[in-house]
Amino acid sequence: MTKYAIWFPSEAMQLTPEEMPQVVTDSHAAVQEMKDAGVLVFAGGIDESVAPVLVDRDGSTTPGGFGGRVLDGGLTVVDVPTQEDALCWAARLAQACRCPQEVRAYGDDPDA
Repeated sequence: MTKYAIWFPSEAMQLTPEEMPQVVTDSHAAVQEMKDAGVLVFAGGIDESVAPVLVDRDGSTTPGGFGGRVLDGGLTVVDVPTQEDALCWAARLAQACRCPQEVRAYGDDPDA
């Protein structure tokens, strides 16, 4: 089995306030399907009200992230046998969230 991150940036979700309650219902249903299938590792939205912080080797902190691409929006991690399975779950999330989803495989590290 391989873990895959499925995510979308906030800007990809172009919804009206009236659409949001149905999207919440649909996305919760998709996550429940993943739980029922036994493939869900984690799912949730990034709390954009909390600013990112970089932590260095010595424990010192610097406000802000790495820059470049911002990590916001929603993130789901699934553990599935094939990339095709991950793409199917991403399609289900894309349908529920009304926006495209990016899929990335995690490297296999049996000690992690």
